Amino acid sequence: MRVLVVEDQVRLAGLLRRALRGAGEAADVAVKGEDALWMAASTPYDAIVMDVMLPGIDGFETCRRLREDGVTTPILVLTARDSLPDRIAGLDGGADDYVAKPFELSELLARLRALARRGEVRRSPTLEVGTLRIEPATRKVWRGETEVEVSSKGFALLEVFMRSPDVVLDRLELLEGAWDNSYENRSNVIAVHIHQLRDKVDKPFGLGSIETVRGIGYRLRSDDGK
Repeated sequence: MRVLVVEDQVRLAGLLRRALRGAGEAADVAVKGEDALWMAASTPYDAIVMDVMLPGIDGFETCRRLREDGVTTPILVLTARDSLPDRIAGLDGGADDYVAKPFELSELLARLRALARRGEVRRSPTLEVGTLRIEPATRKVWRGETEVEVSSKGFALLEVFMRSPDVVLDRLELLEGAWDNSYENRSNVIAVHIHQLRDKVDKPFGLGSIETVRGIGYRLRSDDGK
C-alpha cells in the first residue's frame, strides 16, 4: 500500500510516515493542499490521509478538487473538527472516511487498509500474469497453486511488474512505482530486489519470467519465461 499523508504538522506527519513504514507500507507527505493535488494526480496512491486545517486551500476544498480532477483514490479525513456539519462537509466533498483527533494509530492503519481494499475491489481483487497470481489487498503471491512468501518491498515491485506485463520498465519507473519519494537512490537497489524476487518466484519453478533487458531495464514475461 502506498499512502499520501497531507498534514502540515511536521511532527504528526513524521509519526504517520514512520507508522506506515513500520507496517511495511510506503508513505509520501504533502504539507499543503496544493501539493496534494499534483502529487495525487501523478502517483497511483492506494489511500490518502487528509488533514482539514491546512495552509492555503483546506482539506475539504482539496478533497473536492481531487474528485473534480478525476482522482478516485480513497480519502480518509483526519481532523480535530469533529462536529456533525464538519463530518458532512468532508463526506460530501468526496472523503470516504473520517477520523477525529486524537486517534489511535492502530485504528487509523486498520481504516486505511479497509479503504485500500475497497479501491482494489473496484480495480481487481487479483492480478494474474502467466502462472503468477497476487492479491494486492492481502499481499499474497502464488506461482501456480503454490503460495510464495516475498518481502513487502518485493511484493510492491512485483505488483508494478504485474500491472504492466511484457512491458520493459526502466529503473526510474520501478523506483517510482515501488518506493516512496524518500527512497535511497542507490544504483543497485533495484537489482538487489529483483535478484531476491527471482529466487522466490522463478528459480524454484525452473522459470525465468523476470527478464533483464540490457541497457534499458526489466520486464515480466507473460509466458513465464519458458
